[in-house]
Amino acid sequence: MNFSIQHFESLDSTNKEVLRQAKTGAKEGLTVVAVTQTAGKGRLGRTWQTIDHALAMSVLLRPDFPVAEVSKLSLLTAVALHDALSLFASEIGIKWPNDLLIEGKKVCGILTEMQQTDTGIVVVLGMGINIELPPVWDANMRTSPTSLNEHSTRKTNKEDVLQAALEALDTRYTQLKNQGFAPILQAWEDAHIAKNKEVSVYSGNTYVQGIALGLADDGSLRLLVNGEERRIIAGDVSIMGKQT
Repeated sequence: MNFSIQHFESLDSTNKEVLRQAKTGAKEGLTVVAVTQTAGKGRLGRTWQTIDHALAMSVLLRPDFPVAEVSKLSLLTAVALHDALSLFASEIGIKWPNDLLIEGKKVCGILTEMQQTDTGIVVVLGMGINIELPPVWDANMRTSPTSLNEHSTRKTNKEDVLQAALEALDTRYTQLKNQGFAPILQAWEDAHIAKNKEVSVYSGNTYVQGIALGLADDGSLRLLVNGEERRIIAGDVSIMGKQT
């Protein structure tokens, strides 16, 4: 994939900027990076906080596979960022559906958005990676945050992480095209911090408790509830007894 990187001091959101440019014909690989976001958003409609020393970025894809397969790109992104961030710190895990944690604290979040256009499907991979520890964390964050350099084996910066993230995305996207989803699914399962653990899943208005079995082929969470397997399409996972 050929990446075309654009840097901005401030944007409403990197995802929105990529979608705007996609509508005017931007090519796959467009990458938008912003120092600050004034209207960033996360999953389930939450505000996406772009803290000091965080890498806020979005990448444009134009996949040529069916709409039903697009959800796999969010999981692919989590695996790719796990690959990339593991170059700088150890003990990184993935929390379904797409948060990356270190020692139970969030170091990276992902928001994938899709739109159907006249020229086909466009997918935006939005990523926020905490590089440095800011003076003050936002007290309203649902999951306790951390930063990469708090755990890094070597001091790093935004450019190092950006380069590693794009290289890993390119590798995993090529793997998806050439080998299918199976190796990516296995890599996701290997990094899943909650597999075979008791969890609580919050969908926005209800909680469901059960044993996290892993992923279904469509990316939903397989949850064992009272002896029966259920599929959870969207929600937030907390490991019982931990704040994750």
